Parts: sequence; structure tokens; C-alpha cells
Amino acid sequence: MEYIKITKENIDKEHICCAMSGKQSLTKKEWLKERFNEGLVFYRSADRGKCFIEYIPAENAWVPVDADGYIFINCLWIAGSMKGHGYSNDLLDECIRDAKEQGKKGICILSSVKKKKEFLSDPKYLAFKGFTEADEAECGINLMYLPFVENAEPPKFKECAKHPHTDEEGFVIYFTDQCPFTYYWVPRVKEVAREKGIEIRTIHVTDKETARNLPAPVINYALFYNGEFITHAIQSDKKFLEIAKKVNAL
Repeated sequence: MEYIKITKENIDKEHICCAMSGKQSLTKKEWLKERFNEGLVFYRSADRGKCFIEYIPAENAWVPVDADGYIFINCLWIAGSMKGHGYSNDLLDECIRDAKEQGKKGICILSSVKKKKEFLSDPKYLAFKGFTEADEAECGINLMYLPFVENAEPPKFKECAKHPHTDEEGFVIYFTDQCPFTYYWVPRVKEVAREKGIEIRTIHVTDKETARNLPAPVINYALFYNGEFITHAIQSDKKFLEIAKKVNAL
């Protein structure tokens, strides 16, 4: 498999595997353009399909972690017919090579305790590749790391991420443009909530400092109800209504 590095010079003419077509793709591309100068790297397969890795120096990651000197992997995603060919190894190995060349302490990534969760890397695969757990949030999301330096201090969640909670009533969604699916689904969830008379507030996070201090380990998308963290998984309008029924909001 050949891979293409997406840069600010070629991003306007190259597709990005994670994005849907149209405005969703353009929104994600604009977010990427602003991150390239901060050290963001995006590699994808030359063939079309969801096969890519996106990473950045942890100091610039839009996630509440303390991981100075590490590379943070925003997303490592192999899906569909791309699975089972070793492409994830290729992409992860390139990230490791690059991080070592930059003199980093190691790399880190969000995962989940025990079994895989949507939009998070598989903990079994990461353990197979030598990652170990550095920290864990109350909601079952963990921070895994692969150190390159002996006795390197493990990365950790900020306290706001370890204990996800807000003081707001009703549903609250924090989201960014880092994941293109939020562009599509957040407005649809907001509209169906309005139609059903469900109280909801959507908070569009547009800067790094805000993202790094929000009350959840995943900031691409974080859904709360009456202050309690519900999920990091981007919800369709139908799935949101199912959640609303479960918490007796509908």
C-alpha cells in the first residue's frame, strides 16, 4: 500500500478519508489547515477508503491531557475493506518513526477499558503493539501510551477529564470541527430535540485552550444530561431519542 501525506499544499485537491462529501469535508479541511503549523500530521492510503492516521504534538492536542513531550494520536482508523491487511501497523509504525526522529518521549492515544468503544482505538490492538494504560477517566475511557524513554513520566488526564461533569440542566453537547460527523449530526439532533420539546444546548468549541479544559476526556463530541456524562459517541437523531427515553427526558 502507498500512503499520501496531506499538507496545506495539497489538502484542497486531496480527499480526507474520515470526511463525508460536501461541507462536512470542507469544515474538517479548514480545521486541519489551522493545525498544520502546530505540527499536525495526516497520512492516508493512496487508495480510497477509511485508512488514515492523524497525530500532533500533545501540547497542541484538543484534548484535556498533560503529556508534554509526547505525540498524541487524534485518530487511527482502518475500516471496511481496508481491514485485515496490516495497514494500521504501517501507519502506526510511521508515527513511531516520526516521533522518535523528533526526539519525543513517546506517543499516546485515547482508548477504552476492556472492550473497544466507538470512535476510540481498540485496547487489545494497542496492548499488542506495546501500549500500556497511563490513566483512566471515570467514564471508562483511558489514555494509553508507548514510551521511548526509560522512566518517562506517563501522560495523564487533567482532573476535569478524569471526572466528567457539568453544572447544567438538560442535555448539553460539546463538539468541535475535528470530526466531520459533528457537522452533520449535531444540527439534526438539535432539531429533533426542538421538535420533541427536549431541552438541549450545543456548544461549538473553536479553540485549543477551551478544548483542553472541558469536562470530558473526548472533546470531538461529549453528550451530558443533567450534569452527567452520557457518551463520547456521535449520535444520530434516532439514537439521541433512544437516549432521551432512557433518561426519561422524552
